[in-house]
Order: sequence, then structure tokens, then C-alpha cells
Amino acid sequence: MNLELVKAWLSERKIEAEVGFKGQLCSGLCNKGPVLIINDHVYQDVQPANVLNILKTALSGAQV
Repeated sequence: MNLELVKAWLSERKIEAEVGFKGQLCSGLCNKGPVLIINDHVYQDVQPANVLNILKTALSGAQV
């Protein structure tokens, strides 16, 4: 669910080409996931209810 939210949010703002986006397994944080890493900042326990706020905050320098 988070993946679809992230992709839709980037697409709506037409910034998907400006944002490097990749999936990966665990990253050593399996017990703290789902995890979202933006500009080397690790967001833990990312849920659909908070993913949009994380994106807005983390990418505030982008066209949000």
C-alpha cells in the first residue's frame, strides 16, 4: 500500500523524474519496518496514515 501511495504522490506533483526511487529488502531494519529512506534519513514504521506527511516534510524543497 505504501508503494502505491508514494508513486501516486510523486506522479501528482510531476516530480517522479527528480526523485530516485527504488525498493530493497530489509536494510538491516526488518523489525522496524516498513522503512522509508529519504536523503539518508530513515523513517521507521511507515504506515499509509503517515506516509504522505513524511513525503511532504522530507521533500519540502521539491515542488510539493
